[in-house]
Amino acid sequence: MPELSRRRALTTAAALAATAAATGTAAAHSANATPSGSPGSPGSPDAFDEVYKGRRIQGRPSSGGGHHGGGHHGGGHHGGGFAVYVDGVELHVMRNADGSWISVISHYAPVPTPRAAARAAVDELQGARLLPFPTN
Repeated sequence: MPELSRRRALTTAAALAATAAATGTAAAHSANATPSGSPGSPGSPDAFDEVYKGRRIQGRPSSGGGHHGGGHHGGGHHGGGFAVYVDGVELHVMRNADGSWISVISHYAPVPTPRAAARAAVDELQGARLLPFPTN
């Protein structure tokens, strides 16, 4: 059995790194072609409009999507094209890479849906008004 030389180890590592980079680039291109958070896509959350603990919570696809574009200030912010409102005031929501959702109110407690994020915000607010989230 041949002994592993430094040259052979470095060549193998470089080949593996190039393969991994090419695979990662291809995956990124396919992910960008069909974003799972876009309105109407298979991974897109359902719209909702309900009263939860006396507060009206709403969620719906927003046009524009993307980073800080659309919705109340012109888009869905980080919400992947989805806007959430508590008593008519936009709740800033963000979709994580794993598909979970967080909001500015319950930032460290991910939940499975924007509806759950809105309910968690109502619970956390304990009757206080939601103030608009300033975005530039």
